[in-house]
Amino acid sequence: MIVPPPPDDVQKPGSSPRFKLFSPILAGATLKERLIGCLGALIGICLTGLVCGFIFGDDPQLPLIVAPIGASAVLLFAVPASPLAQPWSIIGGNTISALIGVTVSYFVKDQMVAIGLAVALAILAMSLTLSLHPPGGAAALTAVIGGAAIARAGFWFPFIPVAINSLILVGLGIVFHRMARRQYPHRPAVALVNTHETADPPPALRVGFNSEDIDLAIARLNETLDVSRADIDALLREVELQALIRQRGELTCADIMSRDVVTVPADTTPDHARYLLLKHDIRTLPVLDENGKLQGTVGLRELAGKEAGSKLPIAVAANANPSDPAISLLPRLTDGMTHAVVILDDDEKVVGIISQTDLLATLAKSISQNGASEIMRGHGQGI
Repeated sequence: MIVPPPPDDVQKPGSSPRFKLFSPILAGATLKERLIGCLGALIGICLTGLVCGFIFGDDPQLPLIVAPIGASAVLLFAVPASPLAQPWSIIGGNTISALIGVTVSYFVKDQMVAIGLAVALAILAMSLTLSLHPPGGAAALTAVIGGAAIARAGFWFPFIPVAINSLILVGLGIVFHRMARRQYPHRPAVALVNTHETADPPPALRVGFNSEDIDLAIARLNETLDVSRADIDALLREVELQALIRQRGELTCADIMSRDVVTVPADTTPDHARYLLLKHDIRTLPVLDENGKLQGTVGLRELAGKEAGSKLPIAVAANANPSDPAISLLPRLTDGMTHAVVILDDDEKVVGIISQTDLLATLAKSISQNGASEIMRGHGQGI
């Protein structure tokens, strides 16, 4: 796990220890997130038990829900972005581990040997099937020491109830997270690629750290992190952006945007859109719907090969708010695809546009001014 200790929690020399209730242990683990996780676990476990009770009936010889599902719920609802909490990890990890446990108990009669062997082989099996899930170890252990009911179930136990419990819990988790407007299953950050199909690395990877640096850093830590490599890359790039915003975020989009924006209605023809792009020597035209709201953008790339009578091809628009820091547009305007960001007001009306040239000119001026300030400070100190 990446566990950055909050600065406020560091005990200074001579200071008394402080206890902070609900102080986050994991990055992003706020009280609100934990309460959402509690609610999700309550709903998920209760409904899983109810559904399994409806399916299996009142058979006292068959457990409706197994204990490892409680641990699975902790991961699913409290840390849904963890690689260990993804659908295949929960379903595959629990089922495969339970199957390993049943198999070991069938062949190994010494229980002390069987419990260790079951958990060890479960870890190996989950690793090989890319379904590593900590509660899987408990599922394997339950299969060995679960008692008469588990023994009678035999090789059905990994499927009924373990697989059924896991499937229902994951299904409920997906619905719950969607209703809570949280992303689940977690989608790892998309790796940066060169969209121009040349051998050069993407612009964002030509300066600063790269994937090899991340691999070396992870190797130097000599630990297994509960976060995907792609997410580490995305997190570090976001840290770089936030530091840049802090250092050079005084200018907003409203300060540098072009306000006299050339736009087209959605029913314009490809020929007219191409004419406006060439006439004004621009690369992006915002496309407006009948209410004057942004519908998307069109550029020469979209218009390539379009005939006069065809429908206007509209691409998804990159947009921002006038109060956003101008420097925050840097990742989008250097992704190799986006040539301009459309600036919208609170009513989703177009109030401006910022091109790559606009941002480049702003950065150049900012760097020049900062350099001049450093020189002036140096002269003032007798340098």
